[in-house]
Amino acid sequence: MLKNQLRAILSNPIRTRLLDPYYRFQSLEEIALAAQFGVKIDVNQATVDDWLRLPLLSIHQARSLVTLTQTGVQFYRLEDIAAALALPVKRLRPIEPILQFCYYDRSLELNVNQASLEELLQIPVIDRPLAEAMITQREHQRDYQDWVDFQRRLSLSGEQITALLPYLRFIASKSINDE
Repeated sequence: MLKNQLRAILSNPIRTRLLDPYYRFQSLEEIALAAQFGVKIDVNQATVDDWLRLPLLSIHQARSLVTLTQTGVQFYRLEDIAAALALPVKRLRPIEPILQFCYYDRSLELNVNQASLEELLQIPVIDRPLAEAMITQREHQRDYQDWVDFQRRLSLSGEQITALLPYLRFIASKSINDE
């Protein structure tokens, strides 16, 4: 009996579509249904693709939200997102059921463009050769711009990047000419 119920749930094409992380919701009704299925978007870790799943947001708004979170801004409630986008809260209220507001202690993150060898070696997923390569690349080329630049320059796998996500952030170092 339980197997049949599980099979029926998993074979539901609407459910399958709504659970697909690359599916863009077509209506507010789909958002409400997705929330019932347990779909959540963590607003403080959402990517542009995550935000674009929502029919109310443009690519410019999605990029703006991601840029804000990458620079350390955290959203604690729907009103924060509305303020960041200069939108009325009531316009965003229909998407609230799938938004998840989690707090992350950013003090645990190192700025990869300023971290010393000793600091990098404190991160459990960074060994000495990787830490040395990170510093060498940074010193001989330029600051890392973002995760894509970091991954490309160090030839890291997706799994390695995933393991590093909680520990690193990218803030450009101030050059002498900027002062």
